[in-house]
Amino acid sequence: MRHEKGETLLTLALAMQAARSGLTLRQIQDRFGVARRTAMRMKDAVLRVFPQAVETEGGDRQKRWHIPPGTLDRLVSVPADDLAVLESAARLMEDQNRPVEAATLAALAAKLKALMPPAHARRVEPDLEALLEAEGLACRPGPRPSLDTEIVTTLREALKAGVAVRLTYGSRRDPTPTARIVHPYGVLHGHRHYLVGRQSEPTVEGVRTFSVPRITAIEPLGQPAERDPDFDLGAFARQAFGVFQEDPVDVVWRFAPEAAAEARAFVFHPDQTLEDQPDGSLIVRFRAGGLLEMAWHLYTWGDAVEVLSPPELADMVHPHRRGWGALP
Repeated sequence: MRHEKGETLLTLALAMQAARSGLTLRQIQDRFGVARRTAMRMKDAVLRVFPQAVETEGGDRQKRWHIPPGTLDRLVSVPADDLAVLESAARLMEDQNRPVEAATLAALAAKLKALMPPAHARRVEPDLEALLEAEGLACRPGPRPSLDTEIVTTLREALKAGVAVRLTYGSRRDPTPTARIVHPYGVLHGHRHYLVGRQSEPTVEGVRTFSVPRITAIEPLGQPAERDPDFDLGAFARQAFGVFQEDPVDVVWRFAPEAAAEARAFVFHPDQTLEDQPDGSLIVRFRAGGLLEMAWHLYTWGDAVEVLSPPELADMVHPHRRGWGALP
C-alpha cells in the first residue's frame, strides 16, 4: 500500500510549523507543485488533524496558516538519507575550499545526531555509513589557495550585518598589502573565492573583486555598507565565464561530433544556447568575459573543440590543442 499522500500532508504540517508567519495557498502550490484547488484540499486536511492551527491575515490581505511550535516535534525524525546528504554537502564545501561552511554543516549534522533518541541513532548509523561509502564522493585533487578561517568568518558577519570593512589587501599587480575601505556586496565562490564590493578609500570607480586569499586582515567598521540598489550579484557573476571580470564578448565554440554528446551535458554558462549541426557537431554560444579562464577549460578538450569567436580566444587556444585520445 502506498502512503505518499499521508507523507505529503505530514510534510505540509511540518512546513506550517516551521514557517513563523504561516503558509499561504500560493506558497503551498509552489512548494508541492499542485493546483490551487488541490492546495486548498491539502490545507483543509491538515487543519482537520491539527485544529490548533492558527489562521492569520497579513498586510497583503492573504490568509496564512501556522501550526504552533512544538506541536509536531515528537513526529519528526531524521532519516539516514537526509544525514548522508548533509554530510556529503559538508565534504563538498571542504573540497570547494569553503572551510567555514564545511564546519557549519558538520556541526549541524552532529546536532541532529545528538537530538536523536539513542535507539533511532543506532539504527541510522549503519545506513549512514553505507550511503556515504556508496556515494563515493571524491575530493578534487590539485593545488588550491589556503584560507584564513577567521578572515572568512569576519567577512561573513560583515555581510550579514551590512557594514563596511577595512581590508589589508595586496593585489597581484601591487602585492604590497595596503589598507582600503570596502563596501561588500557578496562573495563569488570557485577554485578561488572573490569578495565583490565597492572601494571607497582610496576611491576606485565601479564594482570590483578582491581575492579572498590575498586579504591579510579585516576589520568591520561602524558605518553601514553603501550599496547600489540596482546592483545584482547574479547578473554581475554571469558577465564572466569564471570569476575574472572583463568586458563580456560574444563567445562561439564548435565541438566535434565525437565530443558533442559530452559537451551537451555541460553548462558552460547560464545563458548558453546549443545548436546541433548537420554533421553531428555542436555549437555553443554565450556572452561573457574571462578569456584566460575559458582557455584553461578548453585545453582539457584538446582538439575536440574549435573556437569560432572571439579571435583573441582562438589565438590563445588553437596553438596549444592536443589530441588527448579521450574526452574529458
